[in-house]
Amino acid sequence: MTPSKWVGIWKERLPDVPLELLQVEAAEVAGLLRERKADAGFVRLPVDRTDLSAIPLYIETTVVVVPKDHLLAAADEVDVEDVADEILLHPQDDTLDWERPPGRPAFERPATTADAIELVAAGIGLLAVPQSLARLHHRKDLTYRTLNGTPQSQVALAWPEEATTDLVEDFIGIVRGRTVNSSRGRRPDEKPQKAAPATPKQGQKQGQRQGGQKQGQKPQAAGGRRKAAGGAAPKSGRSGKPRRRS
Repeated sequence: MTPSKWVGIWKERLPDVPLELLQVEAAEVAGLLRERKADAGFVRLPVDRTDLSAIPLYIETTVVVVPKDHLLAAADEVDVEDVADEILLHPQDDTLDWERPPGRPAFERPATTADAIELVAAGIGLLAVPQSLARLHHRKDLTYRTLNGTPQSQVALAWPEEATTDLVEDFIGIVRGRTVNSSRGRRPDEKPQKAAPATPKQGQKQGQRQGGQKQGQKPQAAGGRRKAAGGAAPKSGRSGKPRRRS
């Protein structure tokens, strides 16, 4: 992810609320959200929506990573038929929705995409990934080309359903391109609403977490910062109330 634009808008609209970014592996984002270690995060669909809300954002182009001196590097785009005779690596953290990639399988599946990139550099095989992962694992001796005829990865913004606070809504609005005067946005000088106090029974049952902290609990060392997590680079915001699904 490249969240700089959204972070810039956040700083303009909410200059008194720090936004802390966390860069984590894609597979870790949902767990961080459920543990309230982040207020919102960027995930790859599908994601379990039992307790998470998610808004689809965009679909990524799938590319094939090849050595710079590989024959396919001379093409602008590659069709799936062009890799039929190539060894295509299938890392265990693969984010594309297929049973196995086209082409010839390797003897073993690499544990991670980073491991698969090392094998491509060693001439062991090729690798099909979303374009952002090819950029993340960029090496001078490798390049990538658009790969047509394969599954694509869809990126979404997700957050814990029970922690849909005003600040989370603010961040959703920024990511979706809402203006500051839109019906769901607040004026820059308008303070976020606090959640309604919980009844004793609710407080016992749910722990009444307010944006990742229990009601009435003082901020920890993070200083009350709003955290956003992302698979290849993150973002977020938090605090308040309206509940929303997409």
